[in-house]
This record gives sequence, C-alpha cells and structure tokens, in this order.
Amino acid sequence: MTPSRAKPAPTTTKRPTRSSSRAVDSPSRVYPLRSVSSFNSSVGLVAVIACAIAAIALIGLIVVIVKLRGLRRDQRLVIGDSERDITAHAADLERQFVVLHDHLIDIATRLDGRVANAETRLDGAISHRSVVRYDAYNELSGHQSVSIALLDSHRSGIVISSIQHRDQARFYIRQIEGGKGTVELSPEEQQAVKAAISGEVLDVVESP
Repeated sequence: MTPSRAKPAPTTTKRPTRSSSRAVDSPSRVYPLRSVSSFNSSVGLVAVIACAIAAIALIGLIVVIVKLRGLRRDQRLVIGDSERDITAHAADLERQFVVLHDHLIDIATRLDGRVANAETRLDGAISHRSVVRYDAYNELSGHQSVSIALLDSHRSGIVISSIQHRDQARFYIRQIEGGKGTVELSPEEQQAVKAAISGEVLDVVESP
C-alpha cells in the first residue's frame, strides 16, 4: 500500500483587495466647512435685504392708504357722500356759478337804475338854505321882515320874502336858477341866496 502524498498547505498570504489598494494609493478628500458657512451667510444677507424691501413696500402702502383717505375726505367735503363723478360735479358747479353771475348782474343793473333815480331826486332836493331877518323900509322894528332862500345842489330854487308894513304884510316868491334870480332880487334876497350857497349863517342884517 503506497502511502498518500500530503496535500500542500494553502498559503495564508491574501491578495490585496481593490478597495484597500485604492485607500493606499490615493488619500481621501476632505471638504472644509468654510464653504457651507459662506453659503449660509449669503442666504442670510439675501433674507435681510428681502425683509427690508418688504418693510419699505409696506410703509409705502400705508402712506398711499393714508393719502387716499385724506383725498376721499376732501372729496366728501366738496361733493358730499354721493357717488358722483368729480368732473360732472365741477361742471354742475360751473353752471351754478354762471346762473349766480347772471343773477348778480341783473341785481347790479337794477341797483344802478335805482341809485341813478335816487341821485336825480336828491339833486332836486333842498341842499342849501338860509334865513335873513331885517326891518323893511324902517317902518317897524324887531326885524319882522324875512327872506328865506331854498336851493338844490344846482343852486336853483326859490326865495320867499315876507315884508311887514304897519298895516299889512306882503309875500314874494322869486325863482332862482344857477344862483341868480329870474327877476331882479332885493338886497336882502340877494344876501339870502349868497348865504345859502356859501353855507354862511346869516340870520339878521341891517336894511340899507
């Protein structure tokens, strides 16, 4: 019986694996944390800017709302609470102003006519007057004779004279135009007209 050959023992040396060879050949890559921090900073800056823009937009919106409320309040003061268009309201106001203007022109025209009529009447009213007392013909004492001048603004009017005698009295009325008599005036009547025109107070004069 032949003895059997012993089988060769297997070698214990292992072949290096592919992964282990790569680990030995090339070192592992390490990503620094600094890039992640920079990204977070950029995102935060953008968020801050966006918040600032939103805040500015909100403030602008509030300002616009306040101005619109003020404009609406002013509009209510002008046209009330009705929902009329502002252009139509302005046209209505213009028509009313035209009517009011025509009415005022009519009133002014009538007033001018009345004032002119009143001025005409006032021109004929007595605006100058005087009284002169004297002794006529030296017959009586006490200045019982009198001449009264009544003139308007045009120095026209009348002179009334009352001449007292011992047994009678005579009245004379003479017309005055432009400060002069249409007939010859006595000295006392002339003095009365002169005093009325000048505004002089002349009550008693001595007869010549």
